[in-house]
Amino acid sequence: QVQLVESGGGLVQPGGSLRLSCAASGFTFSSRTMSWYRQAPGKERELVGFITSAGGTTNYADSVKGRFTISRDNAKNTVYLQMNSLKPEDTAVYYCSTIQAATMLRYWGQGTQVTVSS
Repeated sequence: QVQLVESGGGLVQPGGSLRLSCAASGFTFSSRTMSWYRQAPGKERELVGFITSAGGTTNYADSVKGRFTISRDNAKNTVYLQMNSLKPEDTAVYYCSTIQAATMLRYWGQGTQVTVSS
């Protein structure tokens, strides 16, 4: 079965950096676009960005463009979210996600908490 396990969250000061990881299993990772989402308290879950299967294309929400970078290692079945110049408004639970093309079912990890505060 599809499993997505995020790690790397924590408490960081404004202006700091964190790198999140998402380890995937149960599907052919190298053939799937992978996405990162986040959900802040009291807000809807929003797309942070995505990376295509071979890693050739990335796209980001305007709010994180220029500060966040998504990458992947298909040999390790892992997708990463490098977050730089973090702001308090980046505080959220971050989720990785993928869609199974045959069913259009979206899968989610359990999420990892990122808190940006001094």
